[in-house]
Amino acid sequence: MAQVKPCSPTCRFFKCTEDAAVYRQGGVWCRLTEEMCNVASCGYAICIKRRLLPRGICGETVKRKTIEKEPEDVIGPAVKLRGRTLRRIGDKEVF
Repeated sequence: MAQVKPCSPTCRFFKCTEDAAVYRQGGVWCRLTEEMCNVASCGYAICIKRRLLPRGICGETVKRKTIEKEPEDVIGPAVKLRGRTLRRIGDKEVF
């Protein structure tokens, strides 16, 4: 599996919604907390590409998993109709 990386405030897609991120010589500082910016615990950290996952994980580094399902599992059982709905649609079973 590919290496999952945490998001960093030096990423070009990172944005602080409070505009509290200040770039200093040691790194990125938060003006609200007067500490180094921690993306994992900050409520104001967002990603411009909308790829920021919980716990500060970068969604660009996560590989997707797809699951193949049978069409019967996805559709589910048929619904039986009667009365006015049956006359409007014209089929006895709707999937």
